[in-house]
Amino acid sequence: MTAATPSRSTTEASALVIKPLSSFTGAECTGVDLANLKAGEWDRLREAYGTYSILVVRDQQLSKPDQIAFSERFGELELPIRADYLGKDYPALHVVSNLGKDGKPNPKAALDNPGNFFWHTDASYMQRPASSTLLYAIEIPPSGGDTLFANMHAAYDALSTEMKQRIDGLRAVHSWEQSRHNSGSRPASAEEIAAAPPVAHPLVRTHPKTGRKGLYLGNHTSHIEGMPIEEGRALLKQLLEHTTQAQFIYRHQWLTGDIVIWDNRSLMHKASDDFDMGGHVRRLHRTVVQGDVPR
Repeated sequence: MTAATPSRSTTEASALVIKPLSSFTGAECTGVDLANLKAGEWDRLREAYGTYSILVVRDQQLSKPDQIAFSERFGELELPIRADYLGKDYPALHVVSNLGKDGKPNPKAALDNPGNFFWHTDASYMQRPASSTLLYAIEIPPSGGDTLFANMHAAYDALSTEMKQRIDGLRAVHSWEQSRHNSGSRPASAEEIAAAPPVAHPLVRTHPKTGRKGLYLGNHTSHIEGMPIEEGRALLKQLLEHTTQAQFIYRHQWLTGDIVIWDNRSLMHKASDDFDMGGHVRRLHRTVVQGDVPR
């Protein structure tokens, strides 16, 4: 998939500290170098990831090959649907930024893809959606530009018994083409639609590792299979509003050198646009791990 150098391990004593970030999701990891893992550190990180769904690893200095090599520990990397998102030197590494073709920061209105500012779970429009996403902060505005995460398991658990019964067995149609429309982005090209045709996934997804149920929805959803379009979209909107209540959200305030790793099977996310996008740069390196077929 890539020509990245495998991440290295040493036998020196570990200084890795892992501590919870909130009562329901996320853990902060310090004292570790992901490009030079020490004995036992990967096992501890993997266990924490399974427990907390988000790992925030501080103070990293990762080259592109370093990030790719560490990302591949989670599984096979997937390539973006958009051809212009393919990394020029490493196709699987996508640079997320508000920089225009002239190299200057663009305001939100000038972006042809504002989809990052809408709640979504990565690549849910694919037959095998993304499992993990790794986002590494290269340049961050002085304030704002946070990433918000909504825990879809906690949101499902909080539903009424009546709603759980209503949505049991329903399947939502996820569509790259509809997602572009939902976010007001450039329309999907014929090539993109052919690469990512609409696909139906369970509205209530069971996590393949933990067996925990969670809602599976977001900006990439179009409608509910077998339900009148507008009725299905109203239900999706209701569930999205429920899932993105404050009690289900962790808000990450970026520091340069942070790499955040999250589980798309458990969480929705979106970037906040609460900074001067025309005056400050927000630039991160993104790698995505292919997952399995939702059940």
